[in-house]
Amino acid sequence: MRTTSPTKDTQKTVWYWSKKALVVVIFSLVVNHLAASDNFLENEAYRFPTIGVVFTIVLSILVIIIADINFNYYKKKYFSKKIEISAIMRFMATTLGYITLLYVPLNIIVELAIGGHVQFYLILIGLIITLLICFILIALLYAQDLHALYKLSIKGAEITIESGAKTTKLPYEHIAYFYSEHKIVYTVQYDGTTISTDFTLNELEEKINDQLFFRANRQLIIHKDAVAQVEKIENGKLRIRLKAAIQNETMAQITISRYKRKTFLDWFE
Repeated sequence: MRTTSPTKDTQKTVWYWSKKALVVVIFSLVVNHLAASDNFLENEAYRFPTIGVVFTIVLSILVIIIADINFNYYKKKYFSKKIEISAIMRFMATTLGYITLLYVPLNIIVELAIGGHVQFYLILIGLIITLLICFILIALLYAQDLHALYKLSIKGAEITIESGAKTTKLPYEHIAYFYSEHKIVYTVQYDGTTISTDFTLNELEEKINDQLFFRANRQLIIHKDAVAQVEKIENGKLRIRLKAAIQNETMAQITISRYKRKTFLDWFE
């Protein structure tokens, strides 16, 4: 079994946070130079916005702490299996929600502490601007992480197949389809190798990446790359032909019902 040395782990961690720190610094410089016309370089009254940059960096660190805790939660529960827009938007929405829960009370406390009057309209305007800035910052910080997780879920993922006393690890890219026959579920690989499993198709459907696999019917789950041809037939149905190398008599032609047609086409295309 391969292991990673502590030194390499440390280097990866340092590099990971160094990239995020660089994004925060550049983001702070850009935001503060665009915030006011006096901060434009060509302005004769230009002064480097030191206070603004420092404040933005401190605020960004707080945002990173909140976002990173939430990202790790979503990574474990959602992103490790599938990267989809709805999960990403929930991650963004909940992160911004936590920021809102901190922003509003802190502003009210600060206003009362300095003896001012709480003006909820100004707090609301400030909140909207802050959330917009935070949204852009979080997108910049985690876009690469999400892209890496997406590539991993497509190319690097594998499933552990248990068959009696044997356990086999199969990469998704080697699997053509799963099919059920006489209450036994089989895994068919692109080289024609067939392995029986202890799973049901329902259990497999919960485990596998549904960006790659589709439950065609009660007996079959197919890999996207196994499909050679899609043909529209009568009554709004689809006929699926698998690649010749992995065809057998049972799987020579597969029919997708009209109820699943749109879902299949969305997945396939």
